[in-house]
Amino acid sequence: MVLAVDGNSLVHRSFHSQAHPTQPDWAVRGLLGQLVAAVDRIRPSAVVIGFDDPCGSARRERWPAYKAHRVEKLATLVEQLTRAVAAMRELGLAVVIPKGLEADDVLASTAAFARGAGAETVIVTSDRDAFALIDDTTRVLRIINGGVDASPLMTDERLVTLLGVRASQYRDFAALRGDPSDNLPGVRGIGPHHAARLLADFGSAVAAFDDLDRVRSSFGAGVAGRLAHPDARAAWELNCQVMAMHVDVDLGLDLTAGPGVLPLPADDVETVFRAHNLTWSLAQAVQVLAEVELDQSRPPRPVAVSTWAEGRPPGRPSRPARSTAPRRKPVEQLALF
Repeated sequence: MVLAVDGNSLVHRSFHSQAHPTQPDWAVRGLLGQLVAAVDRIRPSAVVIGFDDPCGSARRERWPAYKAHRVEKLATLVEQLTRAVAAMRELGLAVVIPKGLEADDVLASTAAFARGAGAETVIVTSDRDAFALIDDTTRVLRIINGGVDASPLMTDERLVTLLGVRASQYRDFAALRGDPSDNLPGVRGIGPHHAARLLADFGSAVAAFDDLDRVRSSFGAGVAGRLAHPDARAAWELNCQVMAMHVDVDLGLDLTAGPGVLPLPADDVETVFRAHNLTWSLAQAVQVLAEVELDQSRPPRPVAVSTWAEGRPPGRPSRPARSTAPRRKPVEQLALF
C-alpha cells in the first residue's frame, strides 16, 4: 500500500483552520499530525507527498485564465509551505515537486506507479479533484471537518452514493459543473444535479452532446438548449483539458528502499517533531512512523531542522531495528465511510 499525500491541500487546510498567533508553524504542525493519523489508519508501506511547483505553472502558461482570480498567497503561508517541504524531507518521505505542475499530478502519477508495481494507493487530500483517480487499486481519503479519523475513505461505490456518478465519470461531472475555485466556468445552467442525471442516463458528456434530441425528450427543452448553446461544448472540453492530470511524473520512488519507504528512522522522526514542539505526540509519531517505541531514557536530540526546500538531506543514521510487534490491520477503519 502506498500513501499519496496532497501536501499543498493539507497545509492550506491547516493554515486556514488552525491559525495560532503564538505558533509560527501551525500549518506544518497540522500537516505532521494528519500524516501520523493517516499512516496509523491506512498502514502503508511507503509515503509520497506532493507539492505544487511554487515557481511556475504549465497550466497557467497554456490557459492564462486558470486560477487567475486568486490573490497572492500570504507570506506566512508561503513560508509554511517551504517549512513543510523541509520537514517532510527531513523525515525521510518521498517529496515530489514537479516542475511546472501540481500536487494533483504527483497523486495521479503515484497511483499509476503503484498500479504498475502491483500495489494499491490511498490518496490523502481535501480536494475533490482526486475522485477522478479512484479505481480498483486507488481510494481517496478525503479530509473533512473532524480530521483523518472522521474522514471518508472514498471508493467508486461510495462516490455514486455521494454524487450519483462513478469515478470514471467524475471529470465529465466536474467539467460540466465547473470549478469556481480554479476559475473554470462550467456549462451555463448545468449544475451538479443535472450533470449527475445526464451522466447516469448517457454514460458520458460526449454521448449527451451528440444526442440532443434524446436529451430534449428525457430532460426537457431547457437542458437541451443549454447543451446546444455554442459555448457549452467548448467550455466542457476546455475544462476537461485543464483538469486532466499527468501520470508520468518521476517520483524517484523505490518501494523496497530509499525515501518514502516505511518505517522511517526514529531519530529523524524525533528531531522533526521536537523541532515543531510536538512533544505531546512524539511517542505516537515514533511508534507509527518508525515502528519502534520511543526511548524516554536518553536525552532529547537537537531540535534544529534544516530549512532548505530543494535537494535531499545529508546522510542519515542507520535505521533502528523494526518492531517485533505485529502491525495492526486497519480493517475496521478502512471500512469507514
